Amino acid sequence: MSNPGVPAKPLGLFGDELSAWGVALAALVAGALLTAALAMATQTFFKQQLRQRFELLASERYSRIVERFEEQELRLDGLRRFITYSSEVTPYAFDGYARPLLHRTQAYSWAPRVASGQRSAFEQRSSALLGQPYQIRDLDAQGRLQPAAMRDHYYPILYTQAASHEAQPYGFDLGGQAPRAAPLARAQARGSMAVSAPLDMINVQPTYTRGLLMVAPVFGDEASANGLPRGYVMALLSLHQLIAESLPTVADDNLVVRILDLSNEGGHEVLFDSGGPPARMGLASSHLLHLADHHYQLDIRPSQDFLLANQSSAVPVVALLGGLLSVLLALLLYSLFSQRQRALGLVARRTAELRVSEQSLRETHNQLRSVLDAATQVAIIATSLRGVIGTFNAGAERMLGYSASEALGQLRLEDLVLADELHQRAHALSQRFGREVGAGQAMFAETAQEGGAQPADWTLVRKDGSHLLANMLVTAVLDEQGLWVGYLAICIDVTERRRVHEALAARDRLLEKLSAEVPGGIYQYRLDADGHSCFPYASQGLHEIYEVDLAVLREDATAVFERIHPDDLERVRRSVRYSAEHLTPWREEYRVCLPQAGLRWVRGEATPEIGEHGSTLWHGYLTDISDLKRVEEELRALSVTDALTGIYNRRYFQERLRNELDRAQREGLDLAVIMLDIDHFKRINDQFGHAVGDHVLRSLCQRIAHRLRRTDVFCRLGGEEFMVLCPGSNAEQARVLAQELWRGVRSVPVEGVGRVTASFGVAGWRAGEGADALLLRADAGVYAAKQGGRDRVEGELLS
Repeated sequence: MSNPGVPAKPLGLFGDELSAWGVALAALVAGALLTAALAMATQTFFKQQLRQRFELLASERYSRIVERFEEQELRLDGLRRFITYSSEVTPYAFDGYARPLLHRTQAYSWAPRVASGQRSAFEQRSSALLGQPYQIRDLDAQGRLQPAAMRDHYYPILYTQAASHEAQPYGFDLGGQAPRAAPLARAQARGSMAVSAPLDMINVQPTYTRGLLMVAPVFGDEASANGLPRGYVMALLSLHQLIAESLPTVADDNLVVRILDLSNEGGHEVLFDSGGPPARMGLASSHLLHLADHHYQLDIRPSQDFLLANQSSAVPVVALLGGLLSVLLALLLYSLFSQRQRALGLVARRTAELRVSEQSLRETHNQLRSVLDAATQVAIIATSLRGVIGTFNAGAERMLGYSASEALGQLRLEDLVLADELHQRAHALSQRFGREVGAGQAMFAETAQEGGAQPADWTLVRKDGSHLLANMLVTAVLDEQGLWVGYLAICIDVTERRRVHEALAARDRLLEKLSAEVPGGIYQYRLDADGHSCFPYASQGLHEIYEVDLAVLREDATAVFERIHPDDLERVRRSVRYSAEHLTPWREEYRVCLPQAGLRWVRGEATPEIGEHGSTLWHGYLTDISDLKRVEEELRALSVTDALTGIYNRRYFQERLRNELDRAQREGLDLAVIMLDIDHFKRINDQFGHAVGDHVLRSLCQRIAHRLRRTDVFCRLGGEEFMVLCPGSNAEQARVLAQELWRGVRSVPVEGVGRVTASFGVAGWRAGEGADALLLRADAGVYAAKQGGRDRVEGELLS
């Protein structure tokens, strides 16, 4: 159907009197102006790109140079620390450490401090170390080495490791020349590295004669007394070797690099020049380099190769293409306007064809009406721009109770929506858009403006006044020219779905309430076939047990296993795998390490079942049993401890003796026991009372326990009888220990009683012997001590 309200725009853009040549000329002039502007923009963009490429190359070259300077400082500092922490530095040790450092460095040397009074002894000792004559020397005016003049102290080169095969200047005193003495003084004052001004190095390759001397002081124990360093480690650097090595050659480099020394106020000496002429461009990059306590200026400019490698043909190409496009556009417009008359003839023929198409469209409309009526479960309603209903299918009749004749042209879409809800949404839209939105526009303004992609829930009013919850999707209806001519609303009854959702929500709330009241945590744990695991459901109690966000556990269970104590982790993983493989219930008790609660004990139980895609799903619970474990530990401690003395009781001794006998038999180890009985203990109880007797027992236990080794086991068998178990000791070693215990008991009187003595018996375990036989021999030793007058130690009796 056509739209009479919005006429189509005529095809012609100009009047009939405007010639095709005029239109073509105007297009040609506009294209030329646009091409010129685009060419200028392209040239500007190319210059920006060229600057960015240069700055990137310059930044990379600066970073590499800085890295090499820092590398030299680190190497020299490493050599300094090697000298500092070495009690004695031999030529072999110095060469072994310094040789790997000779990368982009001419030499590394060690110059110790030598006092004038120690010069002769130092020269003799150095000659013996180096295996050649050694003498402290200076450079004369001709650059030859000669014996050094008398000074308070010297810093002669003792060890050196150089890249050159020239003879090395052993004994050359660094303090004899001002250019070399200056960095020594700065390094001593600062306590850190210093670099000399550019100087001529001796005994190096001719290519690298001009360079720098970098020194670092080495302070020893005597530095605090006189403030002088123990000596200096030094590095000879040639910037030509340091910078140019591993960098592109002059023929291949796109940059011209120069490094200037800034220390000379009269002029800046060039320490490094990569060579090659710079390009005549306004591009340059300057940086300040730092080496120890010295600063150097780094100048980087592009080379001719850089300019050649970055030439651009974009501007002429843009001009050429722009011109061609302008000409083509002018020709195209000329062709279009010249063919206008022929197009009018084609329109007439096309009109006849459209009449045929209109008949076909009516047939299609009837088919569409049949389809709409067949959709009995969905309400399809079409309206005009004013909202008046123009299409009302059978599904709408069934859903809303109106017949098509009652709705078409009589009702608006807003008449079918609950009025209060429509006004509420209109008010919300008015606040959002900042302008008044009428109730009749609420559903169209909210849904159609956003493209109709998101449906919304509306409360519809049936003919009988009852309400219906529906999900409505509103889209715009366009004609053949793309003009907006109406709206299409598709409604689906979601009343039953809403009821199901509310029931599910109520069930979820009930489940959360029940799980909150259950001690511990209720959970579902899923282990996929690829090893990934997660908790599809976890109650709040699981957060209290593991102190992990439940949202994280729904995606990945790794955080739970990170909380398990390392000693228990493998056991837990193994039990989970076994439960998954055999589908048996999972039960475990293990420890967890929590950020806030610390170490806790957890007991878990779960029942597995086969899940989707080869996974295993457990349903179970976890509970904190830390208090139960603590009570168990306290009960166990009470079961093996003597209540009066605090040492182990007979039960623990028998258990420990059995274990030690098994270990001694299995590993062939020594084992011995010491039995002791307090002399005349009944007399003490009768004379002073049982309270004093208990005090005597506790006092003797404290003395003996202080003299025992950590591996010895001290137990009370009952009454005044005690036993010491000595793993790893033979009979003779146990006898020595018993003598020491005997002296400790009798040497200090007990308050209120006086001196208390004891009789000791010692027995060493014999291969194949049982516990009863071993204890019987120890008891025999105690009996022998008592028969011999008490207050003594009886060693092992031979049987």
